[in-house]
Amino acid sequence: MKKEFKRVAPEAVGIPSASIESLLDRLEEGWTEPHGLMIMRHGKVCAEGWWAPYAPGLRHGLQSHTKTYAATAVGIAYTEGLLKLTDRIIDIFPEESPKDPSENLKKLTVRDVLCMGCGMDTMPRPSKDWIREFLATPVNHTPGTTFMYNSTGSTFLGAIVRKLTGLGLHDYLKPRLFDKIGIDSDNLYWMTMPDGMEIGGGGLYATTEDNLRLMKLYADGGVWEGERILAEDYVRLAISKQNDSATERAVNPPAEDNFVGYGFQIWMCRPEGVYRADGAMGQFTIVFPDRDMLLAITENASGSTGGAMPQKALDTIWEWLYSLPEPVVEVLPENAEAAAHLARRMRCLALPTPKRSPESPMQAKVHNAVYRVTEGYLSFLDTGMSRFMSGSEPPAPVETVRLSFETGGCVLTAVAGGEALEIKAATNGVQTENHLPEIPSIALCSGIWEAEDTFAVTMRMVETCNARYFVFRFTDTGVELVTYGNHPFARQKNVIRLEKIN
Repeated sequence: MKKEFKRVAPEAVGIPSASIESLLDRLEEGWTEPHGLMIMRHGKVCAEGWWAPYAPGLRHGLQSHTKTYAATAVGIAYTEGLLKLTDRIIDIFPEESPKDPSENLKKLTVRDVLCMGCGMDTMPRPSKDWIREFLATPVNHTPGTTFMYNSTGSTFLGAIVRKLTGLGLHDYLKPRLFDKIGIDSDNLYWMTMPDGMEIGGGGLYATTEDNLRLMKLYADGGVWEGERILAEDYVRLAISKQNDSATERAVNPPAEDNFVGYGFQIWMCRPEGVYRADGAMGQFTIVFPDRDMLLAITENASGSTGGAMPQKALDTIWEWLYSLPEPVVEVLPENAEAAAHLARRMRCLALPTPKRSPESPMQAKVHNAVYRVTEGYLSFLDTGMSRFMSGSEPPAPVETVRLSFETGGCVLTAVAGGEALEIKAATNGVQTENHLPEIPSIALCSGIWEAEDTFAVTMRMVETCNARYFVFRFTDTGVELVTYGNHPFARQKNVIRLEKIN
């Protein structure tokens, strides 16, 4: 059974409540969209909040933060004596390896994969034979001597565990990690490769607190409530520099905290001794060993320039860190007023509500009209990063669309592959919850007349960082529909044309 963390006022663990308010002020400036935040010191949660509609128990796409979970599975297998870090990959996968492996492939070890030292310059796309294709990828550099961020290699860590145990990541970790440290495994969701392997490189959906619990295990040296889950030497290696990541400067110049070094699917940070699990768009769980403190944040800090906004999130956290009292300050005088003000604020966090606009004269003209797609691909299901990562086929294209307006809302009916999908969007300044037929499934939808002839629908996929936008511009004979998203993998605007058929 999950054991809850003790909750205390920040001053009880040496952190001023006002300093956390200043961090909230920075996060709400508009350069990121914060979703959830937890701060722990000395094993006690001193601040936590979620910006509605995000919530504590709502799983959230982790992107590459998943990698640390995959590496933890390898660490547990190491702790159980199932593998050594020096084990050669071709010895674990003799059938899948090339018949005549290169000298560098022969040298590739479990440790090299853990620290992004595979020696490859490319990684294969998802396929049913992705393991063979991964092992057939040229190892152009001596393993362990160069750094390349290799998400397929991270998923390969799960394949190592499956090869040795017959269990995928979820089934292996459930009794050995999730159940022990208080992660509700039934609430987790994994995207999978075409062969069913969980995508350890970025396919996990978990909560902000799940991430905090995972990294607390590392902060505590691999021990949870007196039970050793990860070997002490594995943790020591995992949270310290095992590979030089300075070459990332050429790949992602704004991301200063990516150039400091890499452990076992864990990044080193610029503040000395600090390390983090890290996922795209700002999914960070950061450990501050000298302060016995952790900070977990889920957000959409995608910005418009690659790594600039996630880096700004880290810069903001470092500025906050340096504003705190010295690490030796364990307790501050009680400040009940400041603590109560912070607690109220964190209970009331919320993203801006949708805009509301009066009805347009066009509304009556297009009510219940049916439009057929004549140009472009349209789907209201996920077509972005999850498809790219899993290699799954795109959804069947939408053939027809009907918009039916009612008081305070709109019902959008899309027919694809002979199946009708009904999506409800509120038009009165709130969001309507929809459950789509695949995960991520929870879509909060709102609509607004941006102009007399233009109706825009926002679909917030609340289990992810993402929102999708569908902008309908009506004419007498049809619709010009522009679709796009709010994150780096879906910003491109697509124009779809539809003709009115009744």
